[in-house]
Amino acid sequence: MEYLTHSLLNESEAHNIVKELQAEKSSWQDGKKTAGSHAAKIKNNFQLDKNSKISIKIKDLVVKKIISDALIKSFTLPCLIHGVMLTKSLAGNGYGMHVDNPYMPSGRSDLSFTLFLNNPEDYEGGSLCIQTINETKQIKLSAGEMIIYPSTQLHSVSQVKKGERFVCVGWIQSYVQNNEDRNFLFGLDAGAKGLLAKHGRSDELDLIFQAYSNLLRRLGD
Repeated sequence: MEYLTHSLLNESEAHNIVKELQAEKSSWQDGKKTAGSHAAKIKNNFQLDKNSKISIKIKDLVVKKIISDALIKSFTLPCLIHGVMLTKSLAGNGYGMHVDNPYMPSGRSDLSFTLFLNNPEDYEGGSLCIQTINETKQIKLSAGEMIIYPSTQLHSVSQVKKGERFVCVGWIQSYVQNNEDRNFLFGLDAGAKGLLAKHGRSDELDLIFQAYSNLLRRLGD
């Protein structure tokens, strides 16, 4: 399982964030400021000043929600959540195909996430496009839903043709850097927790949790 889509905020929380972002007029900056030399040539959007009060408040909320979500923690094994930023795309804005930098000033990028803050019907275009070996996945989620995917993947944002697109993006440095190892641990953890919920604790299940913990020790940084 390389991707996880999950509801992080309820619709009311996402709606209130968008209202605050729409009311903010002075803190939006050219998105090229945070892009690398290659990405800057194909990045065309706006980002909220990371030091503004509204940015700090929303980022703190998002990070708190992520680290308190059991499914996301199991999928990502987060060591550090970093580089969180709020992005606005208007008609004509988009972001060409690129791969995220492996190392940033704020940390290593093992997983990338996009949290959609307004609904797909609020804007035309603006799909997150993730390139795989066989296809390009086009993703537009409902307000409050997020997708987490490997930072190794090429991806882009198609041009917004109408309306406004608001998202929160960021990166996760995981205790387990390798995607396949992390997916294996996620499946093992999900299976063990499912057995616990269905049948309760047992000596055999204790051995499975022991194996999981020791594998995490071996595979982790």
